[in-house]
Amino acid sequence: MIAAQSILLVEDDEKLASLLQSYFSNFGFDVQSLTSGEHAVKHITTHAPSLVILDLMLPHQDGLSICRKVREQYSGIILMLTASGDDMDQVAALEIGADDFVQKPIQPRVLLARVKNLLRRQESTQQHPTDTATSGKEKTFGCLWLNNSLQRCKLNDELVPLTPAEFSLLWHLVEHSEQPRSRDQLLKSLRNIEYDGFDRSIDNKISQIRKKLNDDSSRPQGIITVRGKGYMFVPDFW
Repeated sequence: MIAAQSILLVEDDEKLASLLQSYFSNFGFDVQSLTSGEHAVKHITTHAPSLVILDLMLPHQDGLSICRKVREQYSGIILMLTASGDDMDQVAALEIGADDFVQKPIQPRVLLARVKNLLRRQESTQQHPTDTATSGKEKTFGCLWLNNSLQRCKLNDELVPLTPAEFSLLWHLVEHSEQPRSRDQLLKSLRNIEYDGFDRSIDNKISQIRKKLNDDSSRPQGIITVRGKGYMFVPDFW
């Protein structure tokens, strides 16, 4: 159940950290907090919390550096907090493996809703994989293998270090093989929000998936762009 989930809060604003820790604890979460980035990498990789709420600007080590360092070892959810309205910060966070971001000033109820949604989506993916004949929990396309229950992906028998959000996006494309999926459809699947015409998170994650799957970004053939329609997974390529 979500109430049993653990959260690590990495936030240097002690007043805000105390407020959020108390707020989330009241909803049954097991919350631990750090007020600097100094020991965050070790804590995340050692304790593997269900979700990390990670501030972008931290003393000793910033949130982007922490996210980048833990991503290949940590398969949980990372939600970034940013006080900046700069789209580049948000793009950078998503590109290096953050699953979502929330801009300050923070409304605890909004943050709680975002956290619950992320955990619910991951829990649903792990515990209730689609069991239809065309969309089972495990799929193989040539040298590409995916397991939805384990959220694992292998290419040529080598494990591909996809983030939870990247795997969910790839799985959605795989479930709709040879069908173009629009940014709106993919964004609703990934973050349960509507596409506003400006959000580039889907494009950034597609770029990362292509890179990790060795699908040439300049001339992709496994996950192609269908002009005016969106992105499409091509099963025969693999």
